[in-house]
Amino acid sequence: MSKKAMKLDELAGDFIKRNTPYYEHQFARIQQSEGIPLSWNTMAAVFGPLWGALRGLWGFFWIFLVLELFALVQIGRGLWGELGGDAIARYERLLINIEKRNSQAKALKTAGDSDAATAKLKIAENLQSAADNALVAAETASAQASSILFFGFLLFTIIKISEALYANIAYERRYLAWRSNPKISTGVNWKNAFWGTLLILCIWPLTLLKFTVPKVDKILSELTGGVLGVFIKISEFPVGREYFSILARYGDDGFDELANRFGNIFDGITITIRWILDAIEILLIDTPWPVVMVVITVIAFRLAGSRVAIFTVAALAYLAFMGLWEISMITVALIGTGAFICVILGIPFGIWFGKNKKAYSFAEPILDFMQTMPAFVYLIPIIAFFGTGKPPGVLATIIFAMPPVISLTALGIRGVPETTKEAALAFGCSRIQLLKNVEIPLAMPSIMTGINQTILMSLSMVVIASLIGAEGLGALILEALQYAAKGQGLLGGLAILFCAMVIDRIAQGLYRSNKGN
Repeated sequence: MSKKAMKLDELAGDFIKRNTPYYEHQFARIQQSEGIPLSWNTMAAVFGPLWGALRGLWGFFWIFLVLELFALVQIGRGLWGELGGDAIARYERLLINIEKRNSQAKALKTAGDSDAATAKLKIAENLQSAADNALVAAETASAQASSILFFGFLLFTIIKISEALYANIAYERRYLAWRSNPKISTGVNWKNAFWGTLLILCIWPLTLLKFTVPKVDKILSELTGGVLGVFIKISEFPVGREYFSILARYGDDGFDELANRFGNIFDGITITIRWILDAIEILLIDTPWPVVMVVITVIAFRLAGSRVAIFTVAALAYLAFMGLWEISMITVALIGTGAFICVILGIPFGIWFGKNKKAYSFAEPILDFMQTMPAFVYLIPIIAFFGTGKPPGVLATIIFAMPPVISLTALGIRGVPETTKEAALAFGCSRIQLLKNVEIPLAMPSIMTGINQTILMSLSMVVIASLIGAEGLGALILEALQYAAKGQGLLGGLAILFCAMVIDRIAQGLYRSNKGN
């Protein structure tokens, strides 16, 4: 044996500590194998996931805990599971209904109402047919018990063989990880074995009972005197929606109280959004449509080039010829208002967060919450405080679309090299001049990316905002969904797509022009 091999063996012994010769031999075989290493561990096959816990292989533990449990469930279903239990229960219910209908028919016939009696008998006949089908289904399900049992035993055997073949490979990988990280636990850990045993005893029995034993709560109640099955149910959570109902009532009262106390503030926000929205709508809707089309086309040409300008003309022509010009401009006004407010508020906040790490660490989870929370959830407080209509729709758009511009602005400001800032200060720049002439220009690519993302995310809120009364193309799509108007939905969706593409291309052109400058 070489000196290097001897050193490796010594290290392996320090790691293994128990049954060292066996594992040293298996590690050597695995390391010297050129293809798929073959190694057999009988103890791993016998004890399964518990062996993994004992050796600190929690990945091995959880994988085979689930696999073995699945196989045991199939064995239990095949041995004592009532596979046709639901069908039998349905069959019994149908027999009761049949008997009821026959009794009613007999009474009606006695009373001289033969037509009604015939109708009841017809119903009983149909129910009898359904009962026969349920009985056949129950018999078919029961006949599958042997197949399920065989499948369970076969799967369990395959899992045990897999445990035996994979155990040493997993343990050798943990050994290599330990060599680079000595903090990894070594040897046999009886504390881990205790926790592994406890997890198995908590998970396996209840799961097996739930999936294999019919009326498990009734059986457990009889065995435990009502502790399990009545006080603590296995088939369902023992607590209903009582706490949910109480908290929901408190939530309603809280929203009402806030709406009454701060109503003036909420009205002020609504009025401000309404002013901006009305101004943009006047520019886009009240202005003659040829003027709006020409201006948008010129902007597209100047910022994004001739190809984008041609596409813009085609998209706007589609909106006009489909009769969607006005509602499309309403949509653009909603998007523009939301994006404008996001940029006006988001960039200053982003600059502040970029310069103040403590402020950003406080704001980061709030921004994540704003962006990841489903829009349908925060539509509820918006309705409670601001009502319905266009301004609340814009406000919902702001909440959802503002995080990107804040985060990317902060990222751009933090990305300005310290050496550049120090050099500017050394040449006599004030803090304002440093921000205006150095930091913002260098952070502009990131800021423009944030603005672009905010615009596109504002557009994604078009349909959702229509749920609270915002008009435009979103309302058209919502109507199509309500009445399954496939053609209307397709044409409206294309209109939204064209609006999104035009806005995106113009925003990208603005970004490239700023980047070039």
